[in-house]
Amino acid sequence: EHADVALFLYGERYIILQCPYGWDKIETEYFVIQGGILMYELVQVAANTYYINSPSKMGVYHVSDDDVWLIDSGNDKDAGRKVQKILEAQGWKLTAIINTHSNADHIGGNTLLQNRLNCAVYSTPMENAVIEAPILEPSFLYGGYPFKKLRNKFLMATPSKAQDIAEAKLPEGMEIIPLGGHFWQMIGVKTPDDVYFLADCLFGENIVAKYHVNFVYDLQAFLDTLDFVEQFQGKLCIPAHAEPTEDIVSLVKVNRDKSLEILDKLLEICKTPKNFELVLKEIFEAFDLTMDYGQYVLVGSTIRSYLSYLLDKGQMEAYVENNLL
Repeated sequence: EHADVALFLYGERYIILQCPYGWDKIETEYFVIQGGILMYELVQVAANTYYINSPSKMGVYHVSDDDVWLIDSGNDKDAGRKVQKILEAQGWKLTAIINTHSNADHIGGNTLLQNRLNCAVYSTPMENAVIEAPILEPSFLYGGYPFKKLRNKFLMATPSKAQDIAEAKLPEGMEIIPLGGHFWQMIGVKTPDDVYFLADCLFGENIVAKYHVNFVYDLQAFLDTLDFVEQFQGKLCIPAHAEPTEDIVSLVKVNRDKSLEILDKLLEICKTPKNFELVLKEIFEAFDLTMDYGQYVLVGSTIRSYLSYLLDKGQMEAYVENNLL
């Protein structure tokens, strides 16, 4: 209880863990075992394809020891440091980072890795705008200049220099896959080993069950992407926030069913006309969510997108009355 070093037996391995800032931090900052794999462990899944187990899984494609491509870079500079250590332990040189999209938990390691290793960063044009000017993410979510508590590393990464993925000289056989819906111009990556990195186009069953309203920018595109990725059934798929799976159809169903549930709940809530803030309040209560600044902007933006979908489908109407929408 009072020591800052402990010895764990994990499977057949002994692990020495130093945690000088208190064991209450252990699950969130220092040491996590997820799905039977150590956090920030490099996991080989095919001849030249790996992933780094982390809160937002990162992909690694090894062309040669002097030519390694990283798919996303984690949530902050500490993630970048861990990636650098992993690569150095293997004797690998980082050529480039492909950012699937510009959410802070996918680009947070860019700055450190680019500054230290002089690697290129590639993504799509709209995502590159946020990668180079990260203040755009919390500004977009809040709908104005974000106050200080929204200007944090969870919503705003540090900037890095990005190039258009269309101009990248990708490793032979690597393919970029459009995965619209979650963010502006999100992409996935198929490695030459036939492994699919699917970013945030769908979420793990545990995350869906816990958070219910996961971030979506364009619901129609999100649903279309769910239909699209079903064709990868039987292939190894690695979503950023779910365990690797070859049964992508089951995970698609979980995500689609939750989206339909949210739509039904909104139709029920709006049988009686309500101002948006009251709609949002009822969504939080219906799914037993806890409101804080981050959840207000993330869930709020997502619910606005769901409402836009219903309006565009003619299933709902909007009007201004007494200076309220």
